[in-house]
Amino acid sequence: MPAPPYKLAAMGKIPFLKMHGLGNDFVVLDGRRAAIAIDAAAARALADRRTGIGCDQVILLEPPRHPSAQVLMRIRNPDGAEAEACGNATRCVADLLRRETGDHKVRIETIAGLLEAETLPGGRVAVDMGRARTGWHEIPLARDMDTECVELTLGPLSAPVCTNIGNPHATFFVEDVEAVDLAALGPILEHDPLFPQRANIGVATIRDRGKIRLRVWERGACAALVGAHRRGLAGRQVVVELDGGFLDIAWREDGHVVMTGPVALSFKGAVDPTLLAGVDRHHV
Repeated sequence: MPAPPYKLAAMGKIPFLKMHGLGNDFVVLDGRRAAIAIDAAAARALADRRTGIGCDQVILLEPPRHPSAQVLMRIRNPDGAEAEACGNATRCVADLLRRETGDHKVRIETIAGLLEAETLPGGRVAVDMGRARTGWHEIPLARDMDTECVELTLGPLSAPVCTNIGNPHATFFVEDVEAVDLAALGPILEHDPLFPQRANIGVATIRDRGKIRLRVWERGACAALVGAHRRGLAGRQVVVELDGGFLDIAWREDGHVVMTGPVALSFKGAVDPTLLAGVDRHHV
């Protein structure tokens, strides 16, 4: 078995990898051989782009609990809250496992369940995100309503399609995604009382039945396709154009959603343990 790409830490420091999928970036820590404690405060410190390493999410790899999985992947958001699943993170971890073992097909355990991924030619990775859940109680919403046309409006955005694909998502369909001030509207919508577990917010423009332009407050390419298809705006397989590049998304007849796209290893480094302990001193 090839040596894992973590053997570079200076004495006493904790090695990490910085990876990304279409600009959705992650700090990956390997706790499979030696346990690493990452609580909410440590995740916030690592994710801070001014005083930490900086990332959209912190990924901690642990020994799997499920006998058929190769690894347990835990995800922390920049605010320290634990996320159930993330397609881009799963693709990065699948690529990491392929680098270690040579296996192109892997099974990754998350708190949302098992996710299967496959590395493809050209540096692309496909991940089966599981079944798209569309019931109001599955997303969840605070009350019973039609999830294909949810009663929610803020500024120019209204009537999103809501979906759960590992996490809650709300996708608003608009004429021009570039005209939406997502930085202002996204945080408000994410924390709307309608979403008891918060929600990833996306604004999407349908280019044609096979292509969607998407901007996101958090991530939501899979949810954008599911929402577009439910409204009759797109087929079951589309190319989703994000700010960082393109993803191929397919909603299979069995209800599972498959995301395919590139991943990249940006750099390797080591962090002083005091950063994880919440001490305002670190070296990368």
